[in-house]
Amino acid sequence: MEGPPRLSLKELADGAADAGLLDGDGTVDTPLMAVALDDGDTATLRSAVRRARSSERLLIGLLPGGDPATELVRALDLTLAPPGTDAGREAVTVDDPEAALAGLHQAVTRNPLASLVLRDVLRTTETMPVPAALDVESYAYSTLLGGPEFARWLGERAPRPLPPMVKDPVLVARDDPGTLRITLNRPERRNAYGRQLRDALVDALRIALLDQGIDQVVLDATGPAFCSGGDLDEFGTAPDLVTAHLVRTRGGAGRLLHRLAERTQAHLHGPCVGAGIELPAFAGTVTARPGSTFRLPEVSMGLIPGAGGTVSIPRRIGRWRTLHLALTGAPIDVPTARSWGLIDHS
Repeated sequence: MEGPPRLSLKELADGAADAGLLDGDGTVDTPLMAVALDDGDTATLRSAVRRARSSERLLIGLLPGGDPATELVRALDLTLAPPGTDAGREAVTVDDPEAALAGLHQAVTRNPLASLVLRDVLRTTETMPVPAALDVESYAYSTLLGGPEFARWLGERAPRPLPPMVKDPVLVARDDPGTLRITLNRPERRNAYGRQLRDALVDALRIALLDQGIDQVVLDATGPAFCSGGDLDEFGTAPDLVTAHLVRTRGGAGRLLHRLAERTQAHLHGPCVGAGIELPAFAGTVTARPGSTFRLPEVSMGLIPGAGGTVSIPRRIGRWRTLHLALTGAPIDVPTARSWGLIDHS
């Protein structure tokens, strides 16, 4: 597969990324372009920033080193930088920027609709109030549930039975009069965020909201994984897309965790996948044991993070690194997560 088109700073400033995004039959044409962040005069730089802010394509900057033009790096969707470069949270430092660009291009080419929708959601919700931003995420997620990329992913999977019912998918205990401990308790399913666990978690969080005597909420989990993300055996089973939206937002845990953030500590361990990092990222304090990993796999399924991750995670690490996590689907380790601010302590 050939790599993405590459633009110089002047070409970006002159509008080379501004051609129509869709071809005659509605297919996405060139969803991603790379931009070499070379030197340019002030007028060129200002024009490049304006073009980047209004572009309908994913624009990935390639930073050769040195001090980046901060305003332009912020205007792009992501910048890849070589080791030793301090480009802030708008950039991801990688050992081989060319290989990293090729990986991003492959992921976007495989699922251009999900990639572009994610990019738009991250830009649109960056400064929105959290409840409104969660609605935007969910509208986009429901749109993609009806799209061809998710249908392809779903069609590639063999039919699976729904998860069996269990008695206590979440354990709730008062460690002391002021502390409510909420423990995810489906270790046999790696604490997948399915309907039963979600509903039980929401019920527990509502206790914390209603009981003014609770001044601390501790969220943890049993088993080898904190949470392996949405329960894949339930994907595609919503009765309709509108109901799915309302369940995700009004019946999900994201809004409640946001309201409880100042009182909540999340203690993570093992794989934290999809909802397994999207939800705890709302907490005021997030700790993780050594060896924990963090991953957002949804774009590879033709979707975007749908448990609040386009809202909670960017508010910790910025929209640029969130995009990188989601497009690559690759895990990051505890030191990286801590340096980025995804977790607070280890």
